Amino acid sequence: MEEFHKVRRLPPYVFEQVNRLKASARAAGADIIDLGMGNPDLPTPQSIVDKLCEVVQDPRTHRYSSSKGIPGLRRAQAAYYARRFGVKLNPETQVVATLGSKEGFANMAQAITAPGDVVLCPNPTYPIHAFGFLMAGGVIRSIPVEPDDTFFPPLERAVRHSIPKPLALILNYPSNPTAQVATLDFYKEVVAFAKKHDIIVLSDLAYSEIYFNDDPPPSVLQVPGAIDVAVEFTSMSKTFSMPGWRMGFAVGNERLIAALTRVKSYLDYGAFTPIQVAATQALNGDGSDIAEVRNIYKRRRDVMVESFGKAGFEVPPPPATMFAWAKIPEKFRHLGSLEFSKLLVEKADVAVAPGVGFGEQGDDYVRLALVENEHRIRQAARNIKRFLSTADDTLHNVVSLNAHR
Repeated sequence: MEEFHKVRRLPPYVFEQVNRLKASARAAGADIIDLGMGNPDLPTPQSIVDKLCEVVQDPRTHRYSSSKGIPGLRRAQAAYYARRFGVKLNPETQVVATLGSKEGFANMAQAITAPGDVVLCPNPTYPIHAFGFLMAGGVIRSIPVEPDDTFFPPLERAVRHSIPKPLALILNYPSNPTAQVATLDFYKEVVAFAKKHDIIVLSDLAYSEIYFNDDPPPSVLQVPGAIDVAVEFTSMSKTFSMPGWRMGFAVGNERLIAALTRVKSYLDYGAFTPIQVAATQALNGDGSDIAEVRNIYKRRRDVMVESFGKAGFEVPPPPATMFAWAKIPEKFRHLGSLEFSKLLVEKADVAVAPGVGFGEQGDDYVRLALVENEHRIRQAARNIKRFLSTADDTLHNVVSLNAHR
């Protein structure tokens, strides 16, 4: 039978090939060190768990909740933006709670996209940034991911040569997968560009609190007038180690937030009320939980950079996020990221995310997630060192058979 229209529009989910290989290896008894999926292994802070347990005892909280988020949660998110970024938000009209930033992004695409609308999307980038608009009937035009002077000339060309004119520009800094961080000056240029060409800005700021220097990543909404054109998405998954809780936010332009809120009102009743109350407590906390998470990821990052480098696999130190973005060693680069990722599972018992899964511009790279403890990261480095040192003798056939370009 022919595939449904929206399913046909989606490219193959390349991560699934690595996941199947990983599952097969584990079923055969292999101890796979999983640096692939960005699934935080740290426990949710106990105070947040305790609040959930307390509130869930009240049967009144077992009823349908509010799709846009309970008032206290939206006020807490507005207060967080005021403390962290100096941005004033109206919790009634400029904040909506989402079931994680991924759901919020996908439903925003559904809310604003007409068939054939052109969206400017970084390449490589987190898959939902493109897939959300593809599922909504939009058309993706790739742009560079580097937040510097090379970013803007392609934007100008895209506006001149796209018919219809682009609807929206997607930003993702700190970037997943590349870990690059944007400056406030960069955001000022983006906002000026968006206003000049009447383009919506959708900023994914899910990693705002996972940074490793003394310069916290800014919000695009810090730019004066940005709220006229921009909406920003954040998540509690990484900041508070709450990935399975599915709690995020969209904030910013009232018209766009209203559109998202209306679409969501037809699709869900919001997160379970005790989860929203616990999330409110987390946002109103003193920040110590966030600092501890950040320190753990920084220690893991430093261990990965050092140990992988000694193993012969250079990993540039990421300035932010819970990921490293590393170029495939030269002798394997012609294989592409998917085949190299399969080799690491088969020959080194290490799982990584192939860069091509984030866009074709990522095919020379793999993404490494900091979701194993320091001991396991060092073990992964030892496994990779052993694989690299024996590859010339054991892979002379594999390389020629799997080469795809």
